[in-house]
Amino acid sequence: MIRLSIPLRQALARMSLPVLLAVAIGTLLLGRADPQAVERARMMLADVLSPVWAAVQEPVQAGRDMVAEVRGLWNLRTENARLIEENERLRRWHSAALALEAENALLRRQLAWIPDPAPHFRTARVVADAGGTYARAVLLAAGPQHAIRRGQVALDDRGFAGRVTEVGARSARVLLATDINSRIPVTIVGSRARAIMAGANTARPRLQHWPEGVAPQEGERVVTSAEGGAFPAGLPVGVVRWSPSGAAEVELYARLDRLDVLRLFDFGLSGILPPEAAPRPPPRARPPAPPAQTAAPSPSEAPATTPPRGGGG
Repeated sequence: MIRLSIPLRQALARMSLPVLLAVAIGTLLLGRADPQAVERARMMLADVLSPVWAAVQEPVQAGRDMVAEVRGLWNLRTENARLIEENERLRRWHSAALALEAENALLRRQLAWIPDPAPHFRTARVVADAGGTYARAVLLAAGPQHAIRRGQVALDDRGFAGRVTEVGARSARVLLATDINSRIPVTIVGSRARAIMAGANTARPRLQHWPEGVAPQEGERVVTSAEGGAFPAGLPVGVVRWSPSGAAEVELYARLDRLDVLRLFDFGLSGILPPEAAPRPPPRARPPAPPAQTAAPSPSEAPATTPPRGGGG
């Protein structure tokens, strides 16, 4: 039987290809001759095989679900360990923050500290890049009867973005910190050194005029300075980055390339305003003219006097 089966299998293998070709050609010819019959036969075959495929797919899908469940449990275990570590770290920071808050409150009571008033702010939507005089500016839709004025500080949800320079009836223009006309007094938090952040029409403004011998360090935080009375101290600006050319730059917290809304804060400051925005002093009254004085007589008009004569003996 084994010896007969081997030639039989070889014969079947040789004939399988011609038979399949003949079936395919016959199916094509039948489809050309009677398409509806082929469609009915295909649907009957599909109706017969669909339960089989459904039964076969159930264990396959169950295996896939089991693998996904095991993978999710492993990821959940790893995520749980990470969250436990992060929670412990946050608990330590919370304890330190509570201690610092109590110490700060005690020192303020001892110093009779007067807190700064809470600033007023208004939120406006960015509608366009303003262009015009400034290369890095945005236009805000303010609406009628707004309370926006020149000099207000603009912040996004991350940090300092710019300052209001022009105000219209229904709009306002904000000069961004990256514009070449922007000059912002800042403080480098690590060394408490003061400097100027100057825009350069690039993504990162540059740091200038810091004290000699106190170079900014990579990664130091930069905040606004109250120098000049234009900004409140401590507004978050960015971090120090040194460029490949050796220039100290500030990587801003604010995402100036994707501004949607800006908050305009009124800190009640008016330093470093444009000339047209600065309040003008009232005109000074002219002093009254001095009374007219009588001119002294000239020598020719002076009365002649007779010199006294000495007595003769």
